[in-house]
Amino acid sequence: MTCEQLKKLAAEKADLINVRKIVREQAEKLAQNTAYRKQVLVCGGTGCTSSHSLQVIEQLEKSLKELGIDDVLVVKTGCFGLCALGPIMIVYPEGAFYSQMTPEHARTVAEKHLIKGGEIVKELLYAETVHEDGSVIPFAEIPFYKHQMRIALRNCGVIAAECIEEAIAAGDYSALAKVLTEMTPEQIINEIKASGLRGRGGAGFPTGLKWQFTREAQGDVKYVCCNADEGDPGAFMDRSVLEGDPHTVLEAMTIAGYAIGAQEGYIYVRAEYPIAVERLNIAIEQARKFGLLGKNILDSGFDFDIHVRLGAGAFVCGEETALIASIEGKRGEPRPKPPFPAQSGVFRKPTVINNVETWANIAPIILNGSEWFASIGTEKSKGTKVFAVGGKIHNVGLVEVPMGTPLRTIIYDIGGGIPEGKKFKAAQTGGPSGGCIPATHINIAMDFDNLTAIGSMMGSGGLIVMDENTCMVDIAKFYLEFTADESCGKCAPCRIGTKRLLDLLTKITEGKGEPEDLDKISRLARHMKSSSLCALGQSAPNPVLSAMEHFGDEYMKHIYAKKCPSGVCKSLLNYYIDPDKCRGCTLCKRNCPVNAISGEVKSPHVIDSAKCIKCGQCIAHCKFGAIEKK
Repeated sequence: MTCEQLKKLAAEKADLINVRKIVREQAEKLAQNTAYRKQVLVCGGTGCTSSHSLQVIEQLEKSLKELGIDDVLVVKTGCFGLCALGPIMIVYPEGAFYSQMTPEHARTVAEKHLIKGGEIVKELLYAETVHEDGSVIPFAEIPFYKHQMRIALRNCGVIAAECIEEAIAAGDYSALAKVLTEMTPEQIINEIKASGLRGRGGAGFPTGLKWQFTREAQGDVKYVCCNADEGDPGAFMDRSVLEGDPHTVLEAMTIAGYAIGAQEGYIYVRAEYPIAVERLNIAIEQARKFGLLGKNILDSGFDFDIHVRLGAGAFVCGEETALIASIEGKRGEPRPKPPFPAQSGVFRKPTVINNVETWANIAPIILNGSEWFASIGTEKSKGTKVFAVGGKIHNVGLVEVPMGTPLRTIIYDIGGGIPEGKKFKAAQTGGPSGGCIPATHINIAMDFDNLTAIGSMMGSGGLIVMDENTCMVDIAKFYLEFTADESCGKCAPCRIGTKRLLDLLTKITEGKGEPEDLDKISRLARHMKSSSLCALGQSAPNPVLSAMEHFGDEYMKHIYAKKCPSGVCKSLLNYYIDPDKCRGCTLCKRNCPVNAISGEVKSPHVIDSAKCIKCGQCIAHCKFGAIEKK
């Protein structure tokens, strides 16, 4: 059933108050759909789009037309999660999982698989979906997916994100119909409180309590805000939800508006997310046309509308008071708390602010009940968590698992382990505000309290994996460079403290560190954590302190031995040519940009350490593995 057919069906249903009945009818019709022989889902999220998935779709549609095939539906979806394999194409009803597609591959699939009587093109399938005997494994059963539980990501990669009819057929807006017809605001808030849902943006504050405080706050005008200013390096959970299922956020914000007594909401999203912004605007217009936003929603007498506000990419605007200032048209700077946004938020009115992933959990809780959600996860961390897994790992992508899932499961069973058989060294969670999890804690149950206990934090869900060749001092320096650059400068502890911490780390990585520098770092970090105005400055020392706690020996070697054990810090390295391996081919000499290498043809060469700038060109061009970093 096409979007147009679904639209016609929905238009025939004048009484939208029975939207849940419509959803059931549409779902049944989709399940019994015979209009199309096959459906082809192609990822249209940012990751696959950057790998030319739109060209794949264009070529696929062109090939189908040339072959005269009119009973195959091509659907542009959101993210499937397995970003390392993009562009991804899945063909139903077989569930054939094609990976790393090109326009040429799309033509091949059309000519061999999508024609009547065609067969799966096994050589283009993701290798893990093919048995040794050549038979195909349903992609849902491969390790990356079978260990997951998708709640927030339930519709991502499943529906056409720009088609509200498909969103309704998949269940969106059923929860809104339920609360407007069967529940009081108090019942809604109690249900969210009973579920144990905690904010997924980093702080982990109980969502239901936040809603309750805002409902109880004095004021005739209140607001609902979505924090989509996802700024952590390596994090893309919120972006993917907005690109794959924007209606789940709109529905949840409307439910919150009804619960707290608000009639207006704002989605604050960074302008660097053009696909997410475009699909949000499309979704808002569609929801208005369907009577699911605006005046008298579902004939209930409740009014609620949502506006999009673009952020300029300031990391500090992920902090709720800075976000509020930016929405109001002011410079994005934090302010002291209290008062908290629940008492004085947007335009000094009581305001609820939750991040995208938190909103994506609301409708499932309303539909399935708080007991269902509370049964997932751990005692104090309920439900699931979406992680953006990146770094030194095979399966880079989005992973949603129950709270309490061991880190080992995420890295090895879902993530496919470390490339080139290297050892796992650490994982950074919480981005610039978090800390590292060393290999000794690889079996840690991933939840709010366990991560805090070892000096890290859940954060918004970025999870960067590091192997044995990673320098932990350099990693700490990387995050300090980020926070020092992103500090708004309003308070001195953050403005000056991040710069001084960065200076000390730079000094250590350049081989100029002194033993007393470690004490200076500890004292400075303590003052920043206790006196910075907002969470940016308060948490900026976390990556440094965490690395010092778990990898103090690396700091010591940088300071005392003037060596970088991982061979990363250039100032502490010397390049050396092994005369027994050197064949005198002269490639290193010819490619050295500063003429630091001498030697005759077919004779061992030598590097002048005084001239060498440690650019690595010699190693890159040596065919005999004769050059080492020491």
